[in-house]
Amino acid sequence: MIENLEYNSDREDLIIPEYGRHIHKMVNQAIECNNKLERNNMAKAIIGVMGNLNPHLRDVPDFQHKLWDQLFIMSQFQLDVDSPYPKPSKEIFEQKPEKLNYPQNHPKYRFYGNNIKKMIDVAVSWEDGEMKSQLVYVIANHMKKCFLNWNKDTVEDSVIYEHLFELSNGKISLDSSSPALSDSKDLISVSHRKNSKSGKKGKKPYRNYKRK
Repeated sequence: MIENLEYNSDREDLIIPEYGRHIHKMVNQAIECNNKLERNNMAKAIIGVMGNLNPHLRDVPDFQHKLWDQLFIMSQFQLDVDSPYPKPSKEIFEQKPEKLNYPQNHPKYRFYGNNIKKMIDVAVSWEDGEMKSQLVYVIANHMKKCFLNWNKDTVEDSVIYEHLFELSNGKISLDSSSPALSDSKDLISVSHRKNSKSGKKGKKPYRNYKRK
């Protein structure tokens, strides 16, 4: 019995590990079958077992198509059976995807992030009016909060106005006559409360109780 034991280090790598080794053995057995009719029946039985792993999806047409594609992939495209769907191409499956061109943004004020710049661009594209004024005020407040997250001290509204003017290419101008932004202390306290809620709760302090 000990001689018949199999170790994972001696076994073949699973092509789709989610289905387990038994499903892969069934696929290999179907490949070795010489009778086309029996091979088709075995393929349908394997599809049924694969579908049982996700019973709520096994009758969905798109999911059935996915199961058949995975069956051919596990067989390394060697299984010759009649599929109700077009067989996947080995060349397309092994084709490497094209590299994505990630944006290389190096903003001057990194503590604001790229989203702030996108929001400013949207505000610039809006027509002048109450909605645009409110959006600009929200953006300026968020910029102040981001600045305080980086500085942890305080910042004058005039500094935020200058940065907003620069990031908008001079198209958004605020000054001392504009509504005052939220107080630095309030923004710091709000940020502190959010961080404390997202963090894990500490363990209760250990107390020494004297035995009576």
